[in-house]
Amino acid sequence: MEDILKVSLIQTDIIWENPEANFENYQKTINTKTENPDLIILPEMFNSGFSMHYSEGLNGESSQWLKNTSKAINAHIYASLAIEIGGKKYNQGQWASPNGDISIYNKKHLFSYGSEHRHFSSGNEKIITNIRNWKFKPLICYDLRFPVWSRNTEPFYDILIYIASWPMARIDAWKTLLKARAIENQCYVIGVNRLGKDGNNLEYNGQSMIFDFSGKKLLDAENQNGIFSAQLSYLDLHNYRIKFPFLSDGDSFDFL
Repeated sequence: MEDILKVSLIQTDIIWENPEANFENYQKTINTKTENPDLIILPEMFNSGFSMHYSEGLNGESSQWLKNTSKAINAHIYASLAIEIGGKKYNQGQWASPNGDISIYNKKHLFSYGSEHRHFSSGNEKIITNIRNWKFKPLICYDLRFPVWSRNTEPFYDILIYIASWPMARIDAWKTLLKARAIENQCYVIGVNRLGKDGNNLEYNGQSMIFDFSGKKLLDAENQNGIFSAQLSYLDLHNYRIKFPFLSDGDSFDFL
């Protein structure tokens, strides 16, 4: 296993229900990067904004863009988009790999306060993805509020990811919960949020962040537009878990 993992996240405005304009914006942003990341992370519903009315079929233009871009830049990409399958819609996380594979995670916790549950179906399966034996658990936005769903149990993952459309009005909860998930799961936590105002007239101020396994903040994009990068050390994570073996004392939640 290589010790250092290079991660980049894109924090930007999302043009409402306009995939082509969003693709162009992401491509321009990716082209500004100064190093070659192993993983690039985009916000929730990266192609349309948090719309209840826009969706694509499986392997539609947005999925193809993720696949093609991942292959072109030789980096994994994680994002979510609205997918319709068999008459049901899902807020689907897609993890694109340079070899053309796509792993999917259908968002478990639907944001009923914003009527997401009236338009989308809930997923029930978690996934673990890999880059050179680093293990990732990719989740989506509202999942952040439910620690049992994020819980780090054997076989332990190394990095927990939340991609989001988290409004400015509740941004303190976003920042607090990201740090809490890092501490309780002894893992790196990456939260990627958007900027701007959407078609629901909600405002977003970013605050995309990376925390390490102790809750130390490694990256804070604040309210800036662009691509932001960090290098994560597996050796540091491994040594911390040996020094403080808290995960082995955790609950299995078999009683739930």
